[in-house]
Amino acid sequence: MSHHLHVLDWAVLAAYFGGTMLLGFLLGRKNRSSEGFTAGGRSLPGWVCGLSIFATFLSSISFLAIPGGAFATNWNWFAFSLSLPLATWLAVRFFLPYYRRSGEVSAYALLEHRFGPWARIYAGVFYLLTQVARMGTVTYLMALSLSVLAGWDIRAVILVTGVTVTAYAFVGGIVAVIWTDALQSFVLIAGAVVALLVMMFGLPEGPAQVFAIAAEHGKFSLGSLDWKDWAAPTFWVVLLHGLAINLQNFGIDQNYVQRYVASKSDDEARRSVWLGGLLYVPVSAVLLLIGTSLFAWYQSHPDDMAGVREAVAAHKVAAEGLDAAAPENAQRVAAVAATLTDKDIGDRAFPYFIGKRLPAGLTGLVIAAILAAGMSTISTSLNSSATLVMTDGYRRYIRRDATDRQCMRVLYGATIAWGVVGTGVALLMIDIQGALDTWWKLASIFSGGMGGLFLLGMIGRRTGNRAAAAAVTLGVLVIAWMTLSQTPLWPASLAPYKSGIHGFMTVVVGTAVILLAGLLFGETKGAK
Repeated sequence: MSHHLHVLDWAVLAAYFGGTMLLGFLLGRKNRSSEGFTAGGRSLPGWVCGLSIFATFLSSISFLAIPGGAFATNWNWFAFSLSLPLATWLAVRFFLPYYRRSGEVSAYALLEHRFGPWARIYAGVFYLLTQVARMGTVTYLMALSLSVLAGWDIRAVILVTGVTVTAYAFVGGIVAVIWTDALQSFVLIAGAVVALLVMMFGLPEGPAQVFAIAAEHGKFSLGSLDWKDWAAPTFWVVLLHGLAINLQNFGIDQNYVQRYVASKSDDEARRSVWLGGLLYVPVSAVLLLIGTSLFAWYQSHPDDMAGVREAVAAHKVAAEGLDAAAPENAQRVAAVAATLTDKDIGDRAFPYFIGKRLPAGLTGLVIAAILAAGMSTISTSLNSSATLVMTDGYRRYIRRDATDRQCMRVLYGATIAWGVVGTGVALLMIDIQGALDTWWKLASIFSGGMGGLFLLGMIGRRTGNRAAAAAVTLGVLVIAWMTLSQTPLWPASLAPYKSGIHGFMTVVVGTAVILLAGLLFGETKGAK
């Protein structure tokens, strides 16, 4: 695959980076207080906060992985999107008023009011650790995709992205993050739509050919409707997974809570949640249609299919420590290519098409869309993490009477610190990806516990401090068992005790266990 970028592509990328940085610095001049840095003065329009929620929701990994999944399988992941209307309604009905009434910027201050300091510390610490893993993962995988697509050095992409995002998050605070998210949402939507149109109208028989080939191969299936099968990603498993994840996002994620607080009124806040939640549904359909169109494209362009197979095979051979470009290894590359399935090449199908088939200028736009999706996620994590360091750490336990200037110093320092740490984790992932994959699984264990605890605080009126702590302990153990028993970390001697439920159900079961156990313990005599 050619890595050459036309001057028009560079112009588009320069305009994207320049516009992002300029917007961040211009907005930064208005953010000179801790209230402005963390809550935007509680004066932002709902539509801007809504676009920011959407951009945060859709990372660069989703931008590439959703088309790859639809190329390899079908529209099963759309069941996740279908859970959003209900999750959004629940957020508007219950979560949003909860935070708007409190006036708190920290999502976890409310847990302290309900269950005591341990709950706030537990949620805050593991939220911060999860954000480190999130920033590192998104940055690394975005850089990996762009290194394959454009031939850029992966370390250079990581460093440039890390410096750029940290700079405008540092200068502009939440206002810059939200407004740049809004800008980036337009870029990523435009990039997806342009790629889809080029693909569909580039087929010999036009868009009709996509639907004919897809129907023939069952590509529009939403998955099995067997509600008794919990070991496979059926429609119902993915739907429940989506509902649990989205309740967690809208209910306890500091990223979302700050957008609720930053909106200038309750009505504007409600509009932001509806816009951010529902916009993902049609955009995810576009991304899935890209994957389906990719399948049709490669069916009708066998040379491109051979090219992407060879590229994936070369990558696998290189991972074996061999020089894939050396003539003596050509047979090895060909042998690997012959064994590849659609699932093996799914994640590379879209980047290969972008680099091979998009015209000059449009390639730069789609690359900018990939960057936009990733940078939105990273900048949001930076600001929310710095906010928690200041509200839940510094001002809660170190200096309760801190001046606004002192709080701003902490916010600035924390933004830079988390930017450095997130960039460092991304660089480490180049060499120790397996270890960080394990950490990501561990981070999901603790984030699942946070969601159950928050729901328990809202629903369990009679559940006290001790009952909540016991429920969280039980829930985290269940989540750990379901997660770790399906990994190589699980001892062979305990093989009969592996979880037989699909991994998507882990967060569902864990959250339910914490909620039900907390309610039960709360009814037990003597629970406090």
